Amino acid sequence: MLFLASEILGRAGVVDRSYLPPASSITARALELFGDPVFLHGVRVTLTAWALGLLIATAVAVPLGLLLGSVPAVNTAVQAIIEFLRPIPSVALIPLAGLLLGSGLEMEVPLIVYAASWPILFNTMYGLKDVDPVAKETLRSFGFGRGQVLLRVSLRSAAPFIATGVRIAAGVALILAVGTEILSGFGEGLGMFIAQAGAAPDGNLDVLAGTVWAGCIGLIIDTVLVQGENRMFRWHKALRSGAS
Repeated sequence: MLFLASEILGRAGVVDRSYLPPASSITARALELFGDPVFLHGVRVTLTAWALGLLIATAVAVPLGLLLGSVPAVNTAVQAIIEFLRPIPSVALIPLAGLLLGSGLEMEVPLIVYAASWPILFNTMYGLKDVDPVAKETLRSFGFGRGQVLLRVSLRSAAPFIATGVRIAAGVALILAVGTEILSGFGEGLGMFIAQAGAAPDGNLDVLAGTVWAGCIGLIIDTVLVQGENRMFRWHKALRSGAS
C-alpha cells in the first residue's frame, strides 16, 4: 500500500520527486546499490558491528540473567544499579562514546552491547520464573546440586524466552548499528552512506534506497531467527498449546 501510494504521488507530481521519488525509482536504485562494491563494503561493516555486538551481549546477558534470576540476594544487591542504567537511551551515549572510543567498531560495538543486553537479560530472568518447581524439586531429591538443576532444568525451560530476547535484541542491535553511524557523522557503514546521501544535493533517492536496504536486512534477520525459534522450540509451543 505504501509502495503504491509513493508511486502514484511521485508519478502524478503531487509531491516533488526530489523529496519523494516514485517507489519504482527507489527500488531500482536499491538494486543498483547491490552491485556497488563500496556500498556493499559499508553494509558488511554495519553487519560486522551488529554481529559482534549481539554475540557479546548474548554472552554477557544470559549468564548474568541466570545469576540474577536464580540467586535472589544478588538480584536485590544490583537491582538499583540496573534500574539506574536501563532507562538511559543508547543514542544519548553516542557523543561520549565517540570522544572516548573514537570511530568504527570500537565505538559501535560497546553501544550495541549496552542496548542489546537488556532484552536478553530480562527475558532470561522472566524465563527462569516459568520453570516448573516440581521438576526442580525432583532433581534435588535425587541429589543434584543447584548448578546441575540450573543447567538441566532451568536453562532448558528458559531457552525459548532467551531466544525471544535474542531476537528482540537483534532488531535493537541493527537499529543501534545504523543509527550510531548516522548520528556520529564519521566512520563507515550503511548508516554513514545514508548520512552522506542526506547531506548531498538531490540525495534523497540514495537515502531512501539505503533505508530500504536497512529494512530488508532487518526483515531477513527477524525471519531467520523466527524460523530458528520455531524449529528449535516446537516442544515449547506444543506445551503452551496443551496448557491452554
